Amino acid sequence: MESNCFDVSIEHNIAHIILNRPDKRNSMIPEFWDDLPRIVNQIDKESLARVIVISSTGPHFSAGMDTSVFGSSVSSSDDPETQSKFNRLHGAKFLDTVKYLQDTFTSLDECRIPVLAAIQGGAIGGSVDMITACDMRYMTEDAFLTIFEINIGMTADVGTFPRITRLLPEGVVKELAYTGRPMRAQEAKSLGIVNEVFSDHATMLKAVMAIAKEITRKAPLAIYGSKRIINYARDHSTADTLDYIGIWNASMLQQDEIKEAMTAASEKREGKFVDLPAARKKMSSGLTDQ
Repeated sequence: MESNCFDVSIEHNIAHIILNRPDKRNSMIPEFWDDLPRIVNQIDKESLARVIVISSTGPHFSAGMDTSVFGSSVSSSDDPETQSKFNRLHGAKFLDTVKYLQDTFTSLDECRIPVLAAIQGGAIGGSVDMITACDMRYMTEDAFLTIFEINIGMTADVGTFPRITRLLPEGVVKELAYTGRPMRAQEAKSLGIVNEVFSDHATMLKAVMAIAKEITRKAPLAIYGSKRIINYARDHSTADTLDYIGIWNASMLQQDEIKEAMTAASEKREGKFVDLPAARKKMSSGLTDQ
């Protein structure tokens, strides 16, 4: 899992993904958008961990998207006919780039295991899109988030609005979006977008790792089901969700896992649960194999 943007370690069923460009405020360069989904998907599909923790280095969690990301959607030529062609294709190329960026954070939302974000300093611009795609968020006292795009004449487009509107009241979201003002950690906690606030980075990481460890003690199949149903409920009606969870449990509920959880609790020991299966891989013939 080599990367110029992240350090990755996996211990005790916890995958720790660390943004590692503090001198550049962990701005999201082109490699960031390639590496993050590749790392997350590998952890998920190969069942390498039961929880992912994303943290950062330096004074800020992330300064957001680096403008070099859009270089691939801008072309120029000295030939008028060629330039005319580039101009006509610009919108389609830009849309393709945006959808690629959106898919990066969707990988956090759609992976089978919980993703916890530990945020120090600023979560700015594109990094708001990132943390809202995580399952839980934690902040240091000096931390803040800001939908910064409005300050540079942009509409946030990589995932902030469809997700943050389910985490904050609409009026608050519109205020943040229209003004670009920072939302400080205590306000974020009071409104429920942040689970807890800590005095400093080290204290936050210790606490977040403890929460992650507690999650690893639960049955992975049940955690997977819980994330799947919660996300489904977010996007569907109550009636649809009730129907979906009934179908889900009819096929996924495992009596042996329930029995083991109850036995482990009564015996005051760690449960011996099965891990999620690794995803099936395509063979060169086009067929699939385990």
